[in-house]
Amino acid sequence: MGRSPCCERAHINKGAWTKEEDDRLVAYIRAHGEGCWRSLPKKAGLLRCGKSCRLRWINYLRPGLKRGNFTQVEDELIINLHSHLGNKWSLIAGRLPGRTDNEIKNYWNTHIRRKLLSRGIDPETQRLVHAPVSGFTISFAKGEEKDRSLLPCEQEKIIGSRQQQQQQEVMADPEVRVSGPQPGLVFKPSSVTAASRRVHTLF
Repeated sequence: MGRSPCCERAHINKGAWTKEEDDRLVAYIRAHGEGCWRSLPKKAGLLRCGKSCRLRWINYLRPGLKRGNFTQVEDELIINLHSHLGNKWSLIAGRLPGRTDNEIKNYWNTHIRRKLLSRGIDPETQRLVHAPVSGFTISFAKGEEKDRSLLPCEQEKIIGSRQQQQQQEVMADPEVRVSGPQPGLVFKPSSVTAASRRVHTLF
């Protein structure tokens, strides 16, 4: 048989907690400790579910809770812990005194995760989603999109002749020297100034 529902009574308050209810819960726990949450509401004189009492105490009423925005140090710690522990928010909260697991989970989903994605970082692996290629960009001949309608053998002939022509143009320029495993490709520096067009690309 499955576990019986936490709330068996018909008349249970499910709205926002009042100050009187908070005071009653705090006073009972200070006097008797947390104990069994299923039986606590009745003993404390609360028309609340045991789960509701537990969450209210842990997330809002227990001593030592930190309020306010997360600090930069906390942000970095959460990111570091998440890279090792994943979505185990209770374990992460255990290493951030005063912060609850639910609070950290919400902060991760609404702030940190979006921040990492905006920087091109995968929140799950902590790695770059698109690693930038520095030093050069690869440029193919214009009109290649139109050649896709041709047969493969025709495409190979046309592209091969264009690549050969590009190679001859590059080698004819004494100021540019480009070397690589595929001489048919034209490697253009990502930034070239008028004062200096000499580029040495190493592979």
